[in-house]
Amino acid sequence: QLPTGLYKKVLVILHDSVLPYMNEPTLMMDFLTVAYGIGGAISLLALNGLFILIHQHNLEYPDFYKKLYSLLDPSIYHVKYRARFFHLTDLFLSSSHLPAYLVAAFIKRLARLALTAPPEALLMIIPFICNLFRRHPACRVLVHRPGGPADMSEDPYVMEKEEPSESRALESSLWEIQSLQNHYHPDVAKAAAVLNQSLSEMEDDISGLLELSAYELFDKEAKKKAVDVPLEFEQVRGLFGKKNDIFAEHFSLD
Repeated sequence: QLPTGLYKKVLVILHDSVLPYMNEPTLMMDFLTVAYGIGGAISLLALNGLFILIHQHNLEYPDFYKKLYSLLDPSIYHVKYRARFFHLTDLFLSSSHLPAYLVAAFIKRLARLALTAPPEALLMIIPFICNLFRRHPACRVLVHRPGGPADMSEDPYVMEKEEPSESRALESSLWEIQSLQNHYHPDVAKAAAVLNQSLSEMEDDISGLLELSAYELFDKEAKKKAVDVPLEFEQVRGLFGKKNDIFAEHFSLD
C-alpha cells in the first residue's frame, strides 16, 4: 500500500524512467493492473505503463475497455492529466478491428459528458469524436439516423451501464453535439457544426488541442481587434439623457 501522493509520482515516471530499463518489464503487470483498477487519477496515470505492456509485451487485459469506459466521468474534462488520458485513449481506439458497439458507446458517453464541459475541453473533444467517426464508419448512424432526435420519445442510451455492450449506444443519436451548435462560445458552436456536413477523409490533428487552457482561449479573444458598436442613436444631453431634466441644471457630463 502506497500513499496516494507517492502512487501518483511513481506512475508519472514509470513508463519512461523505469520500464525501459528493466530486464523483465512484465514483472510490473500486477502493480499496474491493480493501479488501473483503483479509479480516479491513479487509473489515468496507470494507462501509460499498461499501454507499453499491452503494445510491446503482449499483456492481455480482458476487461481493459470496460474499465477505460468507466473512467469517463464528468471530472475527466477538468483533471490535471487530461491531455495524457485523451492521447492514450485516442491510441486505444485507433484500431479498426474494434466492434462498432464499443466505439459508439465511447462516442455517446464523451458527447453526453461534453454537455457540462468547459469550452477548452470541447474544442478538443469534438474533433476527437469526428476522428472516431472517420475510423469507424459504422458508427455514423449516430449522426445520420433518419429523423434523428425528433423521432425519439426518449434517448435509448443507458449511461449507467458499466458494460459498453449493454449501453444501447448504436440505437441512439448524437443530439448532444447538435445542442452544442448553440453553445455560447462561437468557436465551440463552429466546431460542432462540422457534423452537419460530410466529414473529410483526413483526420484532424488534435495534438495541439490536448493541452488547450482557458487562459489561452481568453488571451486569444483579448487580442482580437475590437469593433466599435454604437450604443446610442441620440446624443446624451443631461445626466440622464432628458432635455429638460432637473439634474441637467445642476450637473454636467463635461
